[in-house]
Amino acid sequence: MKTQLKTTLGMIILAGALGTSASWAEIAAPGKYKIDPAHTTVLFEVGHLGFSDLVGRFNDVGGSIDLKPNGKSKVMFEIKTASVDTNHGKRDDHLRSPDFFNAKLYPVIRFNSKKVSYNKQGEPVKVTGDLTLHGKTRQVDLNVAPVGAGKDPWGGYRAGYKAETVIKRSDFGMNFMQGGIGDDIKIVLNIEATKL
Repeated sequence: MKTQLKTTLGMIILAGALGTSASWAEIAAPGKYKIDPAHTTVLFEVGHLGFSDLVGRFNDVGGSIDLKPNGKSKVMFEIKTASVDTNHGKRDDHLRSPDFFNAKLYPVIRFNSKKVSYNKQGEPVKVTGDLTLHGKTRQVDLNVAPVGAGKDPWGGYRAGYKAETVIKRSDFGMNFMQGGIGDDIKIVLNIEATKL
């Protein structure tokens, strides 16, 4: 009984400590960062026949962030279209074909920021920029939520963000099977970057 009580109290104290540290998450230091591809995930979600939402990802992503809260910040990332992954080989091959991403003709999806907006605390909350996909460029807004920043266990410094947007694939000339496959594509980026 005493052992169980000690374990329970320990878990409560640990949970409290974790909650406290999360609420004290620091604001990322200004400077240049490189996106860590091993800890960055690009997800997309699209409706399928009105029955479900299909979730996929891209496995090859890179880029950079230049945080300048009082200046002109920059965000750039590139995604290899051939790295699309929906956990189904035949579907992934079809997505790489001219019906969808046409990965041979358009091997890279690019985003270049035009404006980064910050809140009063000095955290980026919105990034407006040009998204180039399938040979077409359109302006999109990324809604950004800072996750955390600080020193990592290897002596470096990292910052993490979650960014979301919704685009219409028809705006980029991807019109195959409209009606069966949704036009609205939700994109979620879970970004971790290391300070240079």
